Amino acid sequence: MKQSLTFIPTLREAPKEAEIASHKLLLRAGFIKQIAAGVYTYLPLGLRVLRKIESIIREELEAIGCSELLMPAMQPAELWKESGRWDDYGQTMMRMKDRHDRDFALGPTHEEVITYVIRDYLNSYKKMPLALYQIQTKFRDELRPRFGLMRGREFVMKDAYSFHTNEESLDEWYQNFKQAYINIFDRCKLEFRMVDADNGDMGGSESTEFMVLNKIGEDTIVYSDSSDFASNIEVHNLEEGAKSPDGNGTIKHAKGIEVGHVFKLGAKYSEKMNAMFINENQKRHPVLMGCYGIGVSRVMMAIIEQYNDENGIVWPKELAPFDVHLICIDPRKDEQSQAAEKLYNEFMKNKIDVLYDDRRERPGVKFSDADLIGIPVRITVGRGIKDGKVEVKYRNRDEVIEVDIDEVKNNL
Repeated sequence: MKQSLTFIPTLREAPKEAEIASHKLLLRAGFIKQIAAGVYTYLPLGLRVLRKIESIIREELEAIGCSELLMPAMQPAELWKESGRWDDYGQTMMRMKDRHDRDFALGPTHEEVITYVIRDYLNSYKKMPLALYQIQTKFRDELRPRFGLMRGREFVMKDAYSFHTNEESLDEWYQNFKQAYINIFDRCKLEFRMVDADNGDMGGSESTEFMVLNKIGEDTIVYSDSSDFASNIEVHNLEEGAKSPDGNGTIKHAKGIEVGHVFKLGAKYSEKMNAMFINENQKRHPVLMGCYGIGVSRVMMAIIEQYNDENGIVWPKELAPFDVHLICIDPRKDEQSQAAEKLYNEFMKNKIDVLYDDRRERPGVKFSDADLIGIPVRITVGRGIKDGKVEVKYRNRDEVIEVDIDEVKNNL
């Protein structure tokens, strides 16, 4: 992609409302644009990163046997009244009426809709287990949207649901999803912990949160310094220095950003919404359900919180919007522009994702923008091209190396 034809509105300074690193850098590097409090447009660079995160999620969920669908954002009130949550959910629900004065909500979550979708089909034990997922925009009227993508009123979420005839099957899939989440967050290069969690409004018998460790997190994690014990402080209100409940080590505290949450819902929704199946003994039972969420847009901001420096974002290779940032110092000079165009075409031919800075800007502006955007490898075509040389710099290192233009591909 040629940078002169791409919409990347970089800023020299972050807007005053941006308080944390990820919010500042997403705005400054031209990944997002605020439309209203807690509502953002994902600009081309931001959308490319979102798509890479989504691709990792799809690969790991489909590896355990999930199928993707897409449910509507606009949900009729009748479904929420069936579950009893229309009045209970509270003011965070975005409510609206159609021209016939019928009540709808812009979905903050999709338990009611998915139960409606499957309840006529999953009428026999022979059709389960089944696992479905979607990647969808969610809407929640947060009282105080803050920290950019961390707590917004409109955000991208992956939610999945599994359906079972018995607790053993539910537990097996619950563990499958936990392992899939470990794989997803490992591939996203995040430092995280699994913690015991409160079920909250979702209900059910058990839940686990996936917390990215970071000082700006809104949740407090209590964990053992000598074992795998970890919990949200809401579940185990333990002071630092206390003995760990599992008998191993003492308790420490850390701040965490919740990026994923898995629940055993059991029959909470199926009983209220009449999602029943016939078992082997020809008796009717409620379908047992699990629910599994990942905040996709929140994962993007969490990655930036863990991967940045004083100059901008430092993307892990797997998640960067492009693999290579190719810079032509002076496009007006034929020798430089022709060499840069040749490299650009070779990268494109070899399926190397490249952002080609062909703009007529000062070198300092190009280098500053490159550091800000944070693509892993920067290749610069400048005066050295007269000797067949180009410069290679890796975003996570300080040194710049000079290589023969024919050897560039060996240094990516």
